Amino acid sequence: MSGPEQARERFVTGAGGVRLCVAEYGDTALPTVLLLHGYPDSKEVWSDVAGLLADRYHVVLYDVRGHGRSAAPDPLKGGFTLDKLTEDFLAVADAVSPDRPVHLVGHDWGSVQGWEFATVGRTEGRIASFTSISGPCLDHFGHWIRRRVRRPTPRRAAQVIGQGAKSWYVYALHTPVLPELAWRGVLGKQWPKLLARVEKLPADSYPTASLPEDAAHGAWLYRDNVRQRLGSPRPDAYAHVPVQLITPTGDAFLSERLYDDLEQWVPRLTRRTLPAKHWVPRSRPDQLARWITDFVTAHEFGGGPAGSATGGTAAAAVPGVLGKAGDSARQRFAGQLVLVTGAASGIGRATAFAFAEAGARVIAVDRDTEGAARTAELSRLIGAPDAWPETVDVSDGEAMEKLAARTADTHGVPDVVVNNAGIGLAGAFLDTTPEDWKQVLDVNLWGVIHGCRLFGRQMVERGQGGHIVNTASAAAFQPSRALPAYSTSKAAVLMLSECLRAELAPHGIGVSAICPGIVNTPITGSARFAGVSEEEQDRRRARSARLYGLRNYPPEKVARAILHAVQRNTAVVPVTPEARGARLLSRLSPGALRAFARVDPPL
Repeated sequence: MSGPEQARERFVTGAGGVRLCVAEYGDTALPTVLLLHGYPDSKEVWSDVAGLLADRYHVVLYDVRGHGRSAAPDPLKGGFTLDKLTEDFLAVADAVSPDRPVHLVGHDWGSVQGWEFATVGRTEGRIASFTSISGPCLDHFGHWIRRRVRRPTPRRAAQVIGQGAKSWYVYALHTPVLPELAWRGVLGKQWPKLLARVEKLPADSYPTASLPEDAAHGAWLYRDNVRQRLGSPRPDAYAHVPVQLITPTGDAFLSERLYDDLEQWVPRLTRRTLPAKHWVPRSRPDQLARWITDFVTAHEFGGGPAGSATGGTAAAAVPGVLGKAGDSARQRFAGQLVLVTGAASGIGRATAFAFAEAGARVIAVDRDTEGAARTAELSRLIGAPDAWPETVDVSDGEAMEKLAARTADTHGVPDVVVNNAGIGLAGAFLDTTPEDWKQVLDVNLWGVIHGCRLFGRQMVERGQGGHIVNTASAAAFQPSRALPAYSTSKAAVLMLSECLRAELAPHGIGVSAICPGIVNTPITGSARFAGVSEEEQDRRRARSARLYGLRNYPPEKVARAILHAVQRNTAVVPVTPEARGARLLSRLSPGALRAFARVDPPL
């Protein structure tokens, strides 16, 4: 992915006469989005995100003093205080958007600065919104430590100790001379390789050649501010702008617990979580651009941010799926692209509804055209205004290839794919014909293979992670004389998921196998029974539907389990009590399961 082709660069004079290098993209008549980099970066860390935003906004980047092409203060000591950084920001904002407030986005130390700008009085009216990524307010951090030290509990003590361990580099940067020597020596030379290996960043033109000097100068960001602010935090550090907090869950430097008390400081707070490491402007530019766009649009033109409840009284016609898990799901999935197969009914429809309620963009795929269209229609009422249906038979490899290509061209690469389409087949092995085997394997196994192969490759080539969910079954580890073909197909899906999980993990792509048990869905009404007459087929279907109805385990619970599995990146999820019991027995007492498999179900 490349950044914007044309950048207009100029210099703006900041605090103390320091010259700041400013780059601008897009039409200056559009709302201004100002992207502020962290340590030890320069403005180029934002190049991919800027390229994605430049068609919609006037995008501005600038090198913080002492970084990139901006001049360094003389002397360095005392030249990087938050007061001086605030003056720099105001100088840039006045130069690039004199008549309108800017939408500020900060990463790492850019976010630390952004919190200062968003909470001091002299910037009121100059900021329209603030998106914070991987950088806390030092004042909030100081109060966070004080509360936990003054009223300690084992949990609070563990939080302070845990963050203290993550902050090892802060102590190192306070030592004299050594950080500068390291950055100008071996560390500066090895840093790009370290980022590529640890953060899985693409090997491109970032970081820039100025890195050693940027990092040496930037050490004074910590020395000039951290101890003073943590020791004497401001009591009035309240945000005067709406704030979007994006928290990478795999950040090696910052604990998620740092933001537990944030609502008391930020009256208008939107939370987002991202399964990624620290340098998300480089590793997840697509998702950042979507969230920034949604947040800026909401506060520039009115309306609620993506992921907020919408639909009014019409949405009341569709029962909520997420329940208490709604907040965390919206933080994680709002704006993401989710594709669900088998979405016309049952678990697939409930899963589409759950992601829609979480604010995702939903693609409802099914060979049942009317059912898929109805799912998409209801998803739009729940909270996914961009939901749309696709009529595809997942067993048709060519049709699935066209779906994958069409999705990527029109909407982008899915962030989550749920391979859920399946059919039921019961009956003795000796009564199951080759045609029966082909039909159940084509849908239950090959449908999953097609989805994993096509969309998994897209996720790998995009290089920004993702998640694949495959619906297996408790039958995958619970043998039954009545379900040889169905159980075989689901056992294959389970093992495929385990193998694929190992293969895709280095690419930041998770894979989960969901194993429901007896769930009340329409699959019982369409299941086939091998070796019996049509009349007996109908009788057994009706009998199965009654039994599943008496069990009455709703598909909405499976949908919640699917979202939870994606959030936690769980490998195998047995959902119902009988599925969990069978999974446990398969490990502790497989002989008991084999004995149970000999029982002929009373159908």
